[in-house]
Amino acid sequence: MYGTVVRTEQLTPHLVRVVLGGEGLDDFAEPTFADSYVNMFFLPPEAGYQPPFDTETVRDLPRHRRPYPRRISVRSWEPRRRELAVDIAVHGEVGYAGRWARHAAPGDRVQLRGPAGDFSPPTSAEAYLLVGDESALPAVAACLEAVPAGRPALALLEVDGPDDELALDSPGDLRVVYLHRDGHPVPTGLLVDALAATPLPPGRLSAFVHGEAESIRAVRRHLLERSLVDPALLSCSPYWRRGSTDEEWRSVKADWVRAMQADTA
Repeated sequence: MYGTVVRTEQLTPHLVRVVLGGEGLDDFAEPTFADSYVNMFFLPPEAGYQPPFDTETVRDLPRHRRPYPRRISVRSWEPRRRELAVDIAVHGEVGYAGRWARHAAPGDRVQLRGPAGDFSPPTSAEAYLLVGDESALPAVAACLEAVPAGRPALALLEVDGPDDELALDSPGDLRVVYLHRDGHPVPTGLLVDALAATPLPPGRLSAFVHGEAESIRAVRRHLLERSLVDPALLSCSPYWRRGSTDEEWRSVKADWVRAMQADTA
């Protein structure tokens, strides 16, 4: 499948919404999870081809001409208009996904596969905790919209500064706390320190913890070592790692996740 850019919107200085449509999404299926994603294939400048392309054929191309796959959260899917919205974190020209979103214009095409996913706020929980940074904001926003009505939900979110705060809605009883890393000497500790200092909503807790690798590892360890959340109700995923490029992180991510899981084995 492929999507054609219909429009873009600068949500915050570091978050861009890209709305995709067109005949290339005719076979796109309704996402079945609140935290759903698509695999999008971003082309390097030297690619020499455009979507749609045969994914098997391009595998034989030299590395500098092959597409770079990235998992991107589905922010929304509008079945009547057949429009798919994705919100992508942008930090200048860094990263294939962010650079593409920054320059995306109506008519541009991007190849994709999906949707897939495995998490929605579990109805067996009595309260919900969502922790992350701007890379996880789209998934957090989508999950908050799926929280059962009236149930308490706490979102702890790390962003660069006040301009990066995004208004969030939920049918639940929502409290949002934004943390600003701008000028902070040790941003890795921002989320876990805030979590330790913030009263959690009462009841059986579901936790959604996604974002920068070291930050969410510290949050996960805090939650599990103190038995604040049932592991069966914990969704935890490192999207990126401070100091590493996308490709460097992808090359070590599997081993790193195994080490994280062993923290509290």
